[in-house]
Amino acid sequence: MTITIRPGSTVLFAGDSITDCGRRDSADGLGSGYPLRVAGEWGLRHPDRPVVWRNTANAGDKVMDLEARWRQDVLDARPDVVSVLVGANDMGWHTLDPQGYVISAERFEAGYDRLLAPLAESGAELVLIEPFLLPVGGVVEAGVGPVLIGARERAAWRADLDPKIQAVRRLAGRYGAQLLAADGMFAALAATATPEHWSADGVHPTPAGHAALAAAWLRLVA
Repeated sequence: MTITIRPGSTVLFAGDSITDCGRRDSADGLGSGYPLRVAGEWGLRHPDRPVVWRNTANAGDKVMDLEARWRQDVLDARPDVVSVLVGANDMGWHTLDPQGYVISAERFEAGYDRLLAPLAESGAELVLIEPFLLPVGGVVEAGVGPVLIGARERAAWRADLDPKIQAVRRLAGRYGAQLLAADGMFAALAATATPEHWSADGVHPTPAGHAALAAAWLRLVA
């Protein structure tokens, strides 16, 4: 079943920089990424079904950062629909900095579960977006400054990320959430154009990548 967004619903996006996209500097508070595209396309298709759109994502956030502000950023808004995309900053940046942040897939899943449980109790409907990684080389901001990434680093990050993607899938099943299988989607799209067409650094989408996320998101709602 798809999620039904009713007139007057509050739809809230939470996550990291992929969702943030400069929301604080935008007039509508949605930023320049897929949340803005979702809201714009919804308004075009359904002018008779106005929706309150909110974006509380913060660049650099990990699952534990979301948890620290979850009451203030999400629960107090009493949203009807919550969309979450987190995990890029929980990925294996520690392969570049051995003293850096490390979180197991088990702790990641437990923290994520603590985010979703009160939303499920409130009756909010959920969209969970898988974290994703495209096979793009070059320089990326990895929490330890600009770093040149090669195949070895990407392989290590992929090995770290895959169990966390599986955790998001399990949580979607556990809570009856709509799952946006973004990692698989981008893998398929990368076969139709270069990975760089969808993400310049493998993590942050290009305008085309944000358009792909928005289109996939809208297919999950009615």
